[in-house]
Amino acid sequence: MSNTKNSGVTQHKNRVQRNKSRAADPRVAFFNHHASHWDDDPREVAQTLASLDALRDRLGLAAGQDVLEMGCGTGRVTGWLAKAVCPGSVVAADFSPEMLEQAKKRALPVEFRLMDICDEASPLERFDRVFCFHSFPHFRDQARALKNMGGLLKPGGKLIILHLAGSDEVNDFHGRLSHPICHDHIPPKNVWMDMLASARLRMESFTDEPGLFLLIARAWIISIHKEG
Repeated sequence: MSNTKNSGVTQHKNRVQRNKSRAADPRVAFFNHHASHWDDDPREVAQTLASLDALRDRLGLAAGQDVLEMGCGTGRVTGWLAKAVCPGSVVAADFSPEMLEQAKKRALPVEFRLMDICDEASPLERFDRVFCFHSFPHFRDQARALKNMGGLLKPGGKLIILHLAGSDEVNDFHGRLSHPICHDHIPPKNVWMDMLASARLRMESFTDEPGLFLLIARAWIISIHKEG
């Protein structure tokens, strides 16, 4: 009984600490503030979905997969993702409550979840794919985010990090914005290699060119050989 009580207390303390960390990140307030107007340009939304259609074969998404969309924002591409893996499942997560509220208005067949991937990762869930679209630069602790996302993949599962712009374009665009977004950058390839190795992820493909950044990494498969 004592162990159960102590476990409950520890879990509560961890939740409190995660809430404090999320609240302390100024990016949350930034995205909360802009959430209601994020998708005001229907042409931009349509262009985004058309670009995803053109990239579908390169992304490795398939029917029946269970997918975590990390940094779903207003759900702009969540419906597209759900159709791509149907009858699989999608958990769409974000650290901004207001972004999630906008996403929920779409009434999509997915589970929306408030999550700060820099703080938490449930060991009870595993996904075939973790999909990060236009979100990775905004993770305040990118190395820890990668470790947590890697821990949420099934053995052999894949992490997909996608931007419809090259890293130079993304970094230049963010650099011209105000705090707290101005330093949210896509790291160079050598930094990716180190972070992925620490997260037990192996890079499968890396494209960084004008109009496209696409990184796909696979979770390690650890074999256990029994003697005798």
